[in-house]
Amino acid sequence: MKTQKRLGILTSGGDCPGLNTVIRAVVSNATLTYDWQVLGIPYATKGLLETKAIPLSLHCLDLRGIDPLLSMGGTILGSINQGDTMTQVDDILAGYQALELDALIGIGGDGSLAILNELSKKGNWQFIGIPKTIDNDVALTERVVGFDTAVNTVVDALNRLTYTAASHDRVMIVEVMGRTAGHLALHSGIAGGADVILIPEIPYTIKDVCDHLRLLRNRWGRRFAIIVVAEGAKTAIDFSYASCGQPTCGIGQQIAEEIRSYSQQHIDIRVSVLGHIQRGGIPSALDRLIATAFGKAAVDLVADGQSGQMVAWQNNEVVAFPLETVLSQSPALVDPNNYLVQTARSLGIYIGNPTIQPVEESPYLSCC
Repeated sequence: MKTQKRLGILTSGGDCPGLNTVIRAVVSNATLTYDWQVLGIPYATKGLLETKAIPLSLHCLDLRGIDPLLSMGGTILGSINQGDTMTQVDDILAGYQALELDALIGIGGDGSLAILNELSKKGNWQFIGIPKTIDNDVALTERVVGFDTAVNTVVDALNRLTYTAASHDRVMIVEVMGRTAGHLALHSGIAGGADVILIPEIPYTIKDVCDHLRLLRNRWGRRFAIIVVAEGAKTAIDFSYASCGQPTCGIGQQIAEEIRSYSQQHIDIRVSVLGHIQRGGIPSALDRLIATAFGKAAVDLVADGQSGQMVAWQNNEVVAFPLETVLSQSPALVDPNNYLVQTARSLGIYIGNPTIQPVEESPYLSCC
């Protein structure tokens, strides 16, 4: 007969730094404060489907066993971000019951949290969500787990690329993640000294980009430049597309070819696609702080009998919102007139023009 509350925890969607830090905080608070059993569910809903769990309680691990999680990237529970979960609802619900869970904490982006919230309603689970994504686009929270470390990773890359760009008088184009939200490109571009920042929320033209590069060279004597572009940046409709000449190409390579074509002169351009490097690494101090606070708060919400809630960061403290309210909101995008955008412009950074009409469908998905 079960004598302790059994709390499950899983990570879902793409990985990011800070997930293990959340796990550590959940295990510590649940065990030390409430004397609960904590079970890690491997590979998100796949673990529930296969009725698998990893004991994480301190009586199984001791404090020294979970301390390394504070600074460990990725997730020890594994994660998946593919598959049609909702076609296997009955089997997932049965797995939850077979594991005799009393409550579940799920760490994910808005897509993962939406699926887990739907499952919790169908199975009448007690469920608390914790937001994470390097895009920082979950509604109603100023910060999510993983964003700050990703910004630091991009800034580190920009620092390194700036030296080689200056040494060879090159234009360096750095492509970062962000299909719909430009927070990562905006924050890292400002902190990393970019000359041009292109984000999905503010359209741009190659003419404006080239004019800005020319201004840097002719007026300010800058013989190199750094361009940070989010993968979902959109150009204006007055722009003529050219093929990048490759079987597959991202927006960074496409912009490089368009700059060469428009300028009609030799420009030494290099493209760096940071890719999954942005998801890796040791979580920053801020991400550790937020992850720990989120983990602690999620356990307290479970103890308080709350369900269907998501923890959020607002005004330097943790609050909670109903998941239905969070998921009914649009993703948190960059406001074209916000303070950081204004800051970028005041520093002489070209960041597009919000008054021009963007292309409805990105040409980079079909041009090559």
